[in-house]
Amino acid sequence: MLNIHNLSVSFGGEYLFEEISFRLLSGDRVGLIGKNGAGKSTLLKILSKDMPIDSGTIASDKDIKMGFLRQDVDFELGRTVLEEAYQAFEELKSLELRLDDINHQLAERTDYESEAYNQLIIDLNDVTHHYEILGGYNYQGETEKVLLGLGFRREDFDKKTETFSGGWRMRIELAKLLLQSNDVLLLDEPTNHLDIESIVWLENYLKGYTGGVMIVSHDKMFLDNVTNRTIEISLGRIYDYNKPYSQYLVLRNEIKQQQLSAQKNQAKEIQQAERLIEKFRAKSTKASMAQSLIKKLDKIERIEVDEDDNSVMNLRFQVSVTPGKVVTEIENLSKSYGDKHVLQGIDLLIERDSKTAFVGQNGQGKSTLAKIMVGELEHQGHLKLGHNVQIGYFAQNQAEYLDGNKTILDTMIDAANEKNRSKVRDILGSFLFRGDDVEKYVKVLSGGERNRLALAKMLLQPFNVLVMDEPTNHLDIKSKNVLKQALQNFEGTLILVSHDRDFLQGLTNKVYEFKDGKIKEYLGDVNFYLEQRKVEDFRAIEKKQTITIKKEKPQEKQLSFEEQKKLKALKNKLSNIESDIAKLEKQIADLDDDLLKDYDATMAKPDFFENYEKKKRNLEALMAEWEELTMELEEVS
Repeated sequence: MLNIHNLSVSFGGEYLFEEISFRLLSGDRVGLIGKNGAGKSTLLKILSKDMPIDSGTIASDKDIKMGFLRQDVDFELGRTVLEEAYQAFEELKSLELRLDDINHQLAERTDYESEAYNQLIIDLNDVTHHYEILGGYNYQGETEKVLLGLGFRREDFDKKTETFSGGWRMRIELAKLLLQSNDVLLLDEPTNHLDIESIVWLENYLKGYTGGVMIVSHDKMFLDNVTNRTIEISLGRIYDYNKPYSQYLVLRNEIKQQQLSAQKNQAKEIQQAERLIEKFRAKSTKASMAQSLIKKLDKIERIEVDEDDNSVMNLRFQVSVTPGKVVTEIENLSKSYGDKHVLQGIDLLIERDSKTAFVGQNGQGKSTLAKIMVGELEHQGHLKLGHNVQIGYFAQNQAEYLDGNKTILDTMIDAANEKNRSKVRDILGSFLFRGDDVEKYVKVLSGGERNRLALAKMLLQPFNVLVMDEPTNHLDIKSKNVLKQALQNFEGTLILVSHDRDFLQGLTNKVYEFKDGKIKEYLGDVNFYLEQRKVEDFRAIEKKQTITIKKEKPQEKQLSFEEQKKLKALKNKLSNIESDIAKLEKQIADLDDDLLKDYDATMAKPDFFENYEKKKRNLEALMAEWEELTMELEEVS
């Protein structure tokens, strides 16, 4: 479906990636991975034609339909959920307007015998027929099914989109992409802001999707559950294997070990050849042999070992002072936005050194309670902070608070105080902002780089309680692992709002689920919570009807008995030739090795060169025959 060849993109004279090539076919579910700033989102924008390329080609099937789920969703104000979802059917909506116009004209006109009136009747039949073919009488029902599958309730359908949180707006955009019957889906961090239940639904949908999918995600579990192929962008190159993320890591390491071994063996052969060249050079009778070995040495393709970008941020959270035993005490707390009651009668006690996770669907009050605890929102009820409590707060959209017109260095200096201003460059270095990088403006940073800067800025303030709302959004997998390790080593109190199952595993010892204005306690980590929810009503998620969009497969060419017989014979012959080619190539390679390892003994063999040249001529003849057979096979099949 998509063929990318020698694609190059550069910024400020430096290549983001250079001459990369790959293909995306139906059924491919590709996980696109790499460090923050490696070019993942840029590649998706290029494939969706949102950005130009420096060089290379992108070829695609005729009339291919691509859907692109961007990180930032922007809706037109005033539309309801249903009205926004219906934007997936632009052609149908246009036909509806045309039908309304024709019917309006027919109702007003009285020249029933005129040619113009007759033409309106013809137009009405044509447009109605086209409308039926495109599924005009079914699209509203399909839209409701998909919205319900993504967690919306029927009473939500007529609500304005601006009344929903970012995660719910992301679901509306996702619903539009699924309803469009796209051939290719480009999904840029689709799990950001989605709750765990929504991620499970999306996993089930994508497993049954028949088109091509390319996903940028930093959720290892999501990648392992959905993808069947991994492409990593690293240091301007790509590494492409037909394995999900975790299996790819194992395979990539095995291949690197093989490369190291092969490189070591090749180095020994090159040293042997160089010794022979020096030996023959000194003798005039052997000068031609030396020249022959030099030419052979020049033609050897040197084995290279894949480079890894192993740079990771260095993160450690220090406790400022030891607080009292009770960090925060909440009694009968409530919060409403107009008529919407988000939290009602909440009782909660957070003790020193506890590790707590807030989970639940978006819009259920997780972030609201976090903001109340740090004093950003007013509320009803009682909330009391304990003795010596100092809260460090990382908001879900923390990176958005950064001034895009400031440099990285200025952002940190302005947030520092007299005690830590001298440490600003050291802190930035530990977050991988080194050298001239600190002079970059915030507005040119990727989402992950902004998150790293926001984390670095937070370290300039003293705290013994960490409240973090979706801290892993936009962070690459290596950075997430570093953050998780730092939080595991943090000796203070931790409150995490997150949907990332892999990140939460083993990080907290208590889970609070937010639902219908209330909270429910689970005394264990996220795995225990999921097990408990499956026992109660979590299975309902899996029972939701998965909406699959069927595509008509092209009819295969029907072959006659004689054609099938000829096809089988050609395949057998081609297989035999390929086997002979492989044997000859190995024999020639063995002769080359003998020549390099022990030149004198090899030269002493009778008819060595005559036998060597004969094998090379036979190989050329077999290759020519192989090409002819391949072309003939394509014509028959």
